[in-house]
Amino acid sequence: MSGIFTATEVIGHRGLGRGVVDGHLENTPGSFAEAAAAGADWVEIDVRRTSDDSLVLYHNAALDDGRTIVDLTAAECVEAGLYRLEEGLAALPDDVGLDVDVKTVMEDAVDVPARRTVSLLLPYLRKELRRRRVFVCSFDPGLLRAVHEEVPEVPTAWMPYVRNPADTAIPGALGTGCPIVAVDARALGVDGDGPHPGRRSLEYTVEVAHRAGLEIMSWCPEPVDAARYAAAGMDAVVVDDVPGTVAALHPGP
Repeated sequence: MSGIFTATEVIGHRGLGRGVVDGHLENTPGSFAEAAAAGADWVEIDVRRTSDDSLVLYHNAALDDGRTIVDLTAAECVEAGLYRLEEGLAALPDDVGLDVDVKTVMEDAVDVPARRTVSLLLPYLRKELRRRRVFVCSFDPGLLRAVHEEVPEVPTAWMPYVRNPADTAIPGALGTGCPIVAVDARALGVDGDGPHPGRRSLEYTVEVAHRAGLEIMSWCPEPVDAARYAAAGMDAVVVDDVPGTVAALHPGP
C-alpha cells in the first residue's frame, strides 16, 4: 500500500461541505478554515481556469447567471464572489492535507499546452508539496496522467462519474496508474438501500481495492455510512458533515 492515508481519514467536501454550511459558502477560505477547525484531516477544493489563465475556486462550469467560468476573467470571477486559488490555500493550516479536484474544460484539448488547466496548476502543486500532504483527483484521466508525469510525487485519484460501480472504478484506477480510487457513496450503497443485484459487499470491495495495491475513498457518505465504510477498512471519506463524521469515526466517552 502507498500509505497516503491513515485509515480512516476525513476530507471536508468543498471545505466544510457543499452549499452553505454554518454560514460558510463552499469553496471559500472561510469554509476551508472551518473544516480544518472541525477536525478534517484534508480539505477538498474545486479548481477551474479563467479566460486570462488564472485559477479560481468553483465547482460548476458556469455561474448561476449562466456565464461560463472559462469565458470570464479572474477579475470578473472575483466580482461575482469567487475566490482565487491562492486565497483558498492561504486559509489552510499546514497540517491539513489538500485534495485538489481539478475541473478541466473542453478548451484544454485545443489550447496551447501552457494555457491548459493542468499546466496552470502544476506550480501550485509543487509549492504546496513543500508544506503539506497533497493529492489530485479528477474525472479526467488525461489530467491525472499529466500530473503523474510532471509531478510524480503527487498522488492521483481516479474519480469515475457518479454512481459508476466499483467493478470498473477499481480496474480503471489501476489502469490509469492512480494509487487511489474514489467511488461515489451511492455506488457502494448507503443507509436504507435495499438489495442491489450484482453489487459486491462493501468489505469485499475494499479488500479487492487493497489487494490491487490501491487506497479507496468515497464521496459523499453521511456520518452513519462513513462509520460503516471505516469499519470495512476504507482509507478516506469526502464528506459534507465534517463534525458529524469526525464524531462518528472517533466517538467520545
